[in-house]
Amino acid sequence: MPRPVKWRKVCCLPQNCRFGPLDSASGVGGTVNLTVDEYETIRLIDLEGYTQEECAAQMNVSRSTVQGIYNSARKKVAESLVNGKMLLIEGGEYRLCNGGEEYCRCGGCRKHRCCREMMKEQRNDEQS
Repeated sequence: MPRPVKWRKVCCLPQNCRFGPLDSASGVGGTVNLTVDEYETIRLIDLEGYTQEECAAQMNVSRSTVQGIYNSARKKVAESLVNGKMLLIEGGEYRLCNGGEEYCRCGGCRKHRCCREMMKEQRNDEQS
């Protein structure tokens, strides 16, 4: 029997999910798919300045898992930049943080505008 999936905790989805070169037609050079959990490791480590250990605690995974995700994400971002490919952020094994965990280091996701909007959409979907 396969091992069950361990979902990675992500604070919020990116506001922009598509990036690419401005001087070429869309999709001409190909695309690179960056998963949402890879995006989250780049955000936490490179933008927020977390260590891999802190990132692992935030995402509720092991440090070695974060290291693998981070290395994969960096390679994909480099491929997109160097080869002029469109970068799409989608998919992955993640769950959005609900901001209710006491160990949530993002200060409660309800403070982030993108997360508030996402939670509204989820509630609307559940009510439908």
